[in-house]
Amino acid sequence: VSPAGEAFGSICRTRVSPLICFVPADAMARIGAEQEVENLSGLSTSPEKDIFVVRDNGTTCLMAEFAAKLMVPYDVSASNYVDLITEEAEIPLARGAEVRGKCDTTESELQISWLDKVYTLKLYFVKESHNTTKRQEAVWKMNKIQFVYDSSERTYFRDAVNPGKHTANSHHLSALLTPAGKSYECQAQQTISLITSDHQRTVTLLLSEVRIQPFDISADFVFSEEHKCPVDEREQLEETLPLILGLILGLMIVITICIYHIHHKLTANQVQLPRDRSQYKHMG
Repeated sequence: VSPAGEAFGSICRTRVSPLICFVPADAMARIGAEQEVENLSGLSTSPEKDIFVVRDNGTTCLMAEFAAKLMVPYDVSASNYVDLITEEAEIPLARGAEVRGKCDTTESELQISWLDKVYTLKLYFVKESHNTTKRQEAVWKMNKIQFVYDSSERTYFRDAVNPGKHTANSHHLSALLTPAGKSYECQAQQTISLITSDHQRTVTLLLSEVRIQPFDISADFVFSEEHKCPVDEREQLEETLPLILGLILGLMIVITICIYHIHHKLTANQVQLPRDRSQYKHMG
C-alpha cells in the first residue's frame, strides 16, 4: 500500500456516515501528492550521470540530471589489530536506483535508494521569497540533504570496525540558489558536507554535471532557461577572454597596416624635393 493509500485509510476510519468519510483538504493534498517517478538514467550519454523525473497528473514537475558520489570515512583495524585507522569509502550513485519523489508549489523532494535500500540519498528543495537590492523576488534552492548508509555492506566498506546504520545530514544548507521559473545548471564539481548524527564523521557529497529544476516546469520533459553557477560562468569567461583579446589584437594589427598603407600612398604622390641645393636650378 502506498503512503498516500495508508493516509487515506487512516482518515476514512473516522466515518461521518456509513458511506462517507471526512477527508480534510491537507490530506487530499497528500493523497494527490502520490506522483509518478521515472529513472531515465539509461538515456544519459554519460555513464556517470543519472536522470530522474517526477510527474504529477501526467505533467513533469521535477527534473534532475547529475553525477554524484559520496565519500564516507569509516574505521578499520591497523596492522597491529589494536589501533584504528580511517579509510574512505567512495560510493557512486547506482544506475538502477529506486526513486521516489513529490512536488508541491513551494516544497519538492527527491529520494534515491540503491543496493536494496542500503544507501538512500534524499534531496529537499524549497521555493521562497528572496530580498534583493532592488525588489523581492521568488527563488528556489536545495535546503536539505540526508544520506542514510549501512557500513556493514561490504561492496564499499571493507573490514569496517563496529559496522552499522548511520545518517548524515546537511546543516543550514542554501545550495543551488536559482530564480523561480529557471533551471540550475553547473558542469563543475560541487562539494557539500554532511555531518553524521553522532557528529563524529563528515560525509562529502560530490555533485557534477548538474541540471535541476524542482518547480515551475512549463514543458513536459524540458528544462526551462538555465541559470548557470558562478564557477561555470567564470570558466566560460576564462575560455572566451583569450579569444576576445586575440580578436582585439588582430583588429589593431589590421588597422595599423591600413594606416601605414594610406600614409605610404599619400607620401608617394607628393613631389620629392632634391636634398642637394645645387639641383634646384634644374627644376622648373
